[in-house]
Amino acid sequence: MRVCVGRIIRLITLFLLIVLSLGQAMPETNTNASTVSSEPQVKAVPLMRFSGAIGPAIAEYLGSEIQHANELLVAERPPLLIIELDTPGGLVSSLRSINQAILSSKVPIACLVAPSGARAMSAGTYMLYACHIAAMAPATTLGAATPVQMGMPSQNEKPSNPRDKDPAKGDDSKQLGSNDNAMTQKIRNDAIAYIRSLANLRGRNVEFAEQAVSDAATLTATEALEQNVITLMASDAGELLTKLDGMEVVLDGEPHSFNLKQTRLVPHEQSWRSHFIATITDPNIAYILMLIGIYGLLLEFYSPGVGIAGVIGGISLLVALYAFQLLPINYVGLGLILLGIALIIAESMVPSFGILGLGGIVAFALGSLFLIDADGGDLAISQPLIAAVTVTAAGFSLWVLSSLWKTRKAANVSGDDLIIGAMATVVSGFEHYGLVRLNGECWQARCDTHTQTGQTVIVQGRERLTLIVAPIPSPTEANPPQDSGGR
Repeated sequence: MRVCVGRIIRLITLFLLIVLSLGQAMPETNTNASTVSSEPQVKAVPLMRFSGAIGPAIAEYLGSEIQHANELLVAERPPLLIIELDTPGGLVSSLRSINQAILSSKVPIACLVAPSGARAMSAGTYMLYACHIAAMAPATTLGAATPVQMGMPSQNEKPSNPRDKDPAKGDDSKQLGSNDNAMTQKIRNDAIAYIRSLANLRGRNVEFAEQAVSDAATLTATEALEQNVITLMASDAGELLTKLDGMEVVLDGEPHSFNLKQTRLVPHEQSWRSHFIATITDPNIAYILMLIGIYGLLLEFYSPGVGIAGVIGGISLLVALYAFQLLPINYVGLGLILLGIALIIAESMVPSFGILGLGGIVAFALGSLFLIDADGGDLAISQPLIAAVTVTAAGFSLWVLSSLWKTRKAANVSGDDLIIGAMATVVSGFEHYGLVRLNGECWQARCDTHTQTGQTVIVQGRERLTLIVAPIPSPTEANPPQDSGGR
């Protein structure tokens, strides 16, 4: 009994010692936790990079990143978003989508034209004006802010400031002499008003913004900084982050000061979907996919087989159509391409001695030039590619024509033309019906006179599978003696 009581006392004592030790350790743990939470956390600054034309893929990439940053809780939002760009311009629809995301963002956004030698032309200039912070690396340029699909002014038309109108002369669009020039003027004025609104919102140079659209003016990074077109110069995103620390910007109408000491850059690369869209929306790729799709389906319908051509053609055509709905397609150009392909195929099936083929080549070339509704730049189909495809189509048409011409001049190698007039040998003598050998084949034959075995006869006609033959006349029969008219 005493042994049991002693064991119980020892267990109780051990339990009390454990509880006391835990009680002493708890304050230290809480102290350490409070110490860790009091330390400033390092916040991530997303860095988005892109180069090339601004298209649907870039719009989706930047739009999704900006939306994701704004959907986070206020405490978890990044203090800044940085977009590093190098672009020759792009689509108006994609540009406006990006700028709407920038203007509605509750997280400040900085645009940096980098690295050295990069540019922010056309649509890129609009992006710089839309961002809260505009920065450029040394030896970079911006300007020429007329988007490529807006159309360029005609050679005889002098760009003008929309505010410098003479009221006595009325509206400028009425004086241009054509609807095309009037539409060009209206589009230019809309672009000027758009970039002016961005410049006024960010407090930057309005005069240069207008000149960039109306006169295609450009500036270097140093000139842009001197003329208050950009906020500052930085060679890379790291230097930009350092220079922005402590700077103040206007965010949602309120002053906002950057605190970027405890931050680090985190590159956010494009997803596989953005890369895929960027690939297929390249006008050259979309153009090739369309041709593969059309010819693949035609080959499958013309010569049904395993179905490989049809499957590849169907997939390629659907992907091309998806890309075309994201690009500024001129449907007249698409119609000309389809007409050209149809005429070339018709030439191979219904020979017209080159009329259909030549018309198809011309329609195909014109349609390829008109297909993308953009005036040059990275959003137009490569002219060498158009030339190569057109020459290939022309070569195919010429090959078909030459083959048909050779076939027309070649001698017949089968049919009645080859049989009639040929010499046959009697297999076994017969009268009326029997067998003859012609070109190594035995034929049933009919002859009105008696024939002998081994006799040579001439084929005069054919009735289904029966040859009509006659003995070869002798020279005397073929050339009867002439009456000399003598005695």
